Amino acid sequence: MLKKTALPADSNAHEPRLYRVVADRIQELIRNENIAAGERLPSERDLATKLSVSRASLREALIALELGGVIEVRGGSGVYVSELPEAAALPEAGPGPFEVLSARRLIESEIAAIAARVATDSAIDAILQAVVEMEKHHSDYSSNEHSDRNFHLAIARATGNSALVGSLNYLWDQRGRLWHKLKEHFQTEELRQETLKDHRRILEAIAAHDPAAARKAMRAHLERVTRTFSRG
Repeated sequence: MLKKTALPADSNAHEPRLYRVVADRIQELIRNENIAAGERLPSERDLATKLSVSRASLREALIALELGGVIEVRGGSGVYVSELPEAAALPEAGPGPFEVLSARRLIESEIAAIAARVATDSAIDAILQAVVEMEKHHSDYSSNEHSDRNFHLAIARATGNSALVGSLNYLWDQRGRLWHKLKEHFQTEELRQETLKDHRRILEAIAAHDPAAARKAMRAHLERVTRTFSRG
């Protein structure tokens, strides 16, 4: 009879997300440096240097603190303390926006390449329809978001692999309050216009059955989103 061996515990299961660790350090900095309500925090560049963290992790932490009511992000002005750090109630502890984008760059680039190899005419038509819908609803945030998701899922469906569709659905479901607040602050009209062009390029590569071009176009698109949201 085989002896049962206990599986090792997942050492990462209870570790806090990096942006929450950074958020705690920002609150500690506010307390230690006696930054009062209404006063401005150092610039993002200075904070990132002071805390030795990436700009992306810092930005996620600031958005979490804003949602928790600790700070206020004022476009073109800076970040201000809105109330005492002890009052913070940080949002959900799921993956941060840049963590999700990183996973999407890896997975969706390959999904696009596979779709370019195997997509049927009807699958390509579905991707085209999603592109048209997104262009049609460019000024409507809710409809635009829905069409954007449909575009990426249509590409996943074109692979014929339901596991890939499920994986992509999971990643899109991680776009919670942090993601939407980040997008609210830092999405630009330039990015919105470039996204439409990116989607057309991805569609054209898939329709041409060119896996390398499809992979490159998808990766370039998601890298553009990451750059815009991290730099602002």
